[in-house]
Amino acid sequence: MPMYPPIAPLTLSEHPSFAQAICTWQKQHGRHHLPWQNTRDPYRIWVSEIMLQQTQVTTVIPYYQRFMTHFPTVATLAKAPLDEVLSHWSGLGYYARARHLHEAAQRLHIQGCYPDTSAGWATLPGIGRSTAAAIVAFSLGQRATILDGNVKRILTRYFFLKQTTQADLWRLADHLVPDNDIESYTQGLMDLGSLVCTRTCPSCLHCPLQHTCQAYHSGQFIDPQPVRKRITRTRQDSHLLLIHNTLDQWLVIQRPKHGIWAGLWSFPEEPQTPSQALGYSLCLGDWLSSAQPLKSFVHLLTHREWHFHPYVYHLSGDTPLSVQGHGVAWLTAADIAKLAIPAPVRDLLPRLNSIRDGSLS
Repeated sequence: MPMYPPIAPLTLSEHPSFAQAICTWQKQHGRHHLPWQNTRDPYRIWVSEIMLQQTQVTTVIPYYQRFMTHFPTVATLAKAPLDEVLSHWSGLGYYARARHLHEAAQRLHIQGCYPDTSAGWATLPGIGRSTAAAIVAFSLGQRATILDGNVKRILTRYFFLKQTTQADLWRLADHLVPDNDIESYTQGLMDLGSLVCTRTCPSCLHCPLQHTCQAYHSGQFIDPQPVRKRITRTRQDSHLLLIHNTLDQWLVIQRPKHGIWAGLWSFPEEPQTPSQALGYSLCLGDWLSSAQPLKSFVHLLTHREWHFHPYVYHLSGDTPLSVQGHGVAWLTAADIAKLAIPAPVRDLLPRLNSIRDGSLS
């Protein structure tokens, strides 16, 4: 790529074509056939925007299609039990999004109408300022300002903003929003950041802003935003108890309403401690003395490196084990797959038949 000598920073008045360049590019090269596009339905747009928070488009598409087939309207979502909603979110991660989506749907169903401003949308659970702006831009064509990670990256590179504040970025982003063609502009920013002005290896030669982009002309293509601190994950070791009865059922327990995987179903899990015997959390004592270990595995969360040590125990007909209570169930592997379950449990499900038949792996 050619290197250009540094040039003086441009002022806002020298960027009258910023929005026009993005709109023109989006119409020619942007994405136009995503499942949530080509509609003014605020429900479909809202669900997509929530799913797209912290998740890539390619990952979202199949989840979105299944979710919308099962919950085609805000009323069907509002009336559904939370467990049912979580089960259709299972595997997408960041489950607080699903809980907030469900709570917001219940509020909207009671209200009987959708908000008609971004400020109104932002009062609902799980909807921040940028998400609210995207919803009204696409559903109502209102002039509204988005400022997600993609837009921040575009602005800091285009204006070569080595140091700036969140408030300054909001003011700059709002100044650049056009009065017309807001849908193309908003989608264009999203597409440009996702497809061209990417975090690593940006495709500058295909960018409609190349000729006036300060980062490109300076020859410094590293993201000028401050580098985030490296995430330090803490390690946690846990037992995962796979308890199987004579009816070919497995014991599953619903996790607490707060904390990691809140409200999801899982095999009994307990922190591994030197002073506690296997199965202490269920008061199983010596009943699990013959439990057989499976291969341990690691599941990475944002701030946690979770080491799971699974143990399988086959109950005999005369084993005096009876676990009762809310959020406790004996289910077949097929029925467990229908629940809202975290990724590690879902990954174990295909192995349950071989585990049941004694082919431990």
